Amino acid sequence: MFGPMINGTAGCGTARAVVWEDGKGVPSCPVAVPGDGPLFIDRARIQVIAGKGGNGCLAFRREKFVPRGGPSGGDGGKGGDVYIECSDRVNTLLHFRYRRIFRAERGRHGEGDKRHGRDGSDVTVLVPPGTQVFREPGHELLADFARPGERLKAASGGRGGRGNARFATSTNQAPRRAEEGAHGEEAELSLSLKLIADVGLVGFPNVGKSTLISRISSARPKIADYPFTTLTPHLGVVQVGDYRTFVVADIPGLIEGAHEGHGLGDQFLKHVERTSVLVHVIDVSNDARNPVADYKTILKELSLYSPDLLRRKQLVVASKLDALQDRRRLARLKAMCRRRGLPFAGISAVTGEGIRELVGMLDRMLQLPLGA
Repeated sequence: MFGPMINGTAGCGTARAVVWEDGKGVPSCPVAVPGDGPLFIDRARIQVIAGKGGNGCLAFRREKFVPRGGPSGGDGGKGGDVYIECSDRVNTLLHFRYRRIFRAERGRHGEGDKRHGRDGSDVTVLVPPGTQVFREPGHELLADFARPGERLKAASGGRGGRGNARFATSTNQAPRRAEEGAHGEEAELSLSLKLIADVGLVGFPNVGKSTLISRISSARPKIADYPFTTLTPHLGVVQVGDYRTFVVADIPGLIEGAHEGHGLGDQFLKHVERTSVLVHVIDVSNDARNPVADYKTILKELSLYSPDLLRRKQLVVASKLDALQDRRRLARLKAMCRRRGLPFAGISAVTGEGIRELVGMLDRMLQLPLGA
């Protein structure tokens, strides 16, 4: 099953990361990875149908040397339930593209000699951590999965019908009545995946976000010299020393008017809603752009998508210092950060300048409480 790029391997659960500690060098500059990468699906709509209960049996015991055997119909089995379970074995909602109806097994019918029908088997639907489950219509939130092992019963199986042995009384010793099994529940559900990361990289297209994540982690997103190279989010695990790690999310670039659908729109911003730190990556080498105006434009798009994003801890990163010609552009960006009280870092992902300092700064920011 394909998934987002985690540590450079699609759908891989094995953690690999670049270790940053004293005495270790900066890895060599990554090369561009050809191809469009694995398919990333973060929305899906499914139907869940629980199993119908088995019918009760209408039967009488007729056996040699057993006079007045009486009613012997057994009960029907219960229908199977449908569960949704959070699992780290899947990374996207891609599997729902090929199957969207999940039906549990019905209960078996009761039989004579008071034999009860077998219960129907349950069905478990696996979703990745970060998935939200909504009941449609109405878009009612049923679950917001964060950790593997969490479960939600999405549809309950129908009760099995009672056989005629259940209805025998002192005044009705030969009942000719049995119940039909109840129908199971059905539900139309919509699923939305929000990646779980500690740090989110935001900025205009082609400012160096993918190159940055490839330098500080083992993720290998597609890198090329044209806008909108990144079409899907990527995750990378950054290891600090021997015991601490954090996860960085690289989302496709934003442009002015993204909230109106311009460019790739703001549909991928939901993947930074769970982050603690937002990193504004700004290209200071492009003479055709104004770094301060670029920061304000991205800030505006974030606020139009969700004002709550502005309450995250923020860091401004000036990228592509190796190609910077006019140092005044860098000075204006630094001055703006001082006025706003924003932490600032300058880097070159090609030469490795400032990369180690940036990783250390992110690690310290993640350990600080919000507002500190």
